[in-house]
Amino acid sequence: MPKWVLIIGSTSSIAGALAHQYARNNHPLLLAARDAQELEIQASDLRVRYNATVHTLQYDAAPDGRMDRDNDQQFFRQCLEICAQEIYGIILCHGIMPAQNELIADFNLLRQMVEINYLSYISLLEIAAAYFENGAPTAARRGFIAATGSVAGDRGRAANHLYGSTKAGVDIYLQGLRQRLFRQHVSVTTIKPGPIDTAMTFGMEKLPLLVSPQHAARDIYRGIRRGQDIVYTPFPWRIILPIVKLIPEAIWKRMDV
Repeated sequence: MPKWVLIIGSTSSIAGALAHQYARNNHPLLLAARDAQELEIQASDLRVRYNATVHTLQYDAAPDGRMDRDNDQQFFRQCLEICAQEIYGIILCHGIMPAQNELIADFNLLRQMVEINYLSYISLLEIAAAYFENGAPTAARRGFIAATGSVAGDRGRAANHLYGSTKAGVDIYLQGLRQRLFRQHVSVTTIKPGPIDTAMTFGMEKLPLLVSPQHAARDIYRGIRRGQDIVYTPFPWRIILPIVKLIPEAIWKRMDV
């Protein structure tokens, strides 16, 4: 059975690097993102490099600035048609990260971020969960779901707590989904990257453990293959964040981090 992998937000830097990992390992790919032209460029590159089977589908998590449940359901039906009803893996990598001061000043931008980073994830993953629970072929039920959280969701910081709160919400949701799909033999992996050297982080100061998208993609691909519950990338965050979460609030609120 072809092990189709659906990557949503595939034109982002990490997702693009992940697509290379799956293409070179002979997975047929369905790539989805807002920019149809960029999608075709990405798909053509993967076909030429790896002789990969790659299809594309335009997807906007928040058309007209708001998440649309009907749009998500129609999108997933189209995905199943392209993949002949057999999706093995689903990876969500879409999202936005406006500056904190912009979010404070513009409630509509804040709402858009919540819609894209949190609500659209819940919408898509509930549809995906129903597929694996009820509609997937038997072999596909040993597949996987992976979705992008962030180290920013592990502890609230004054500098980015609005963005971090959306990632914290995704983290808690994935914990429950992981437990829910365990008996279906479907692994659910939370991807927790630290700062990645991408357009999102360009020009930002004080970014510790900055790594390339290719480095992050290798960590993520390996973690998904192993069925890990959580993948921190780069690895030191797996040691640092549990320690950070142990710091008492009385001390944390006084720290400039």
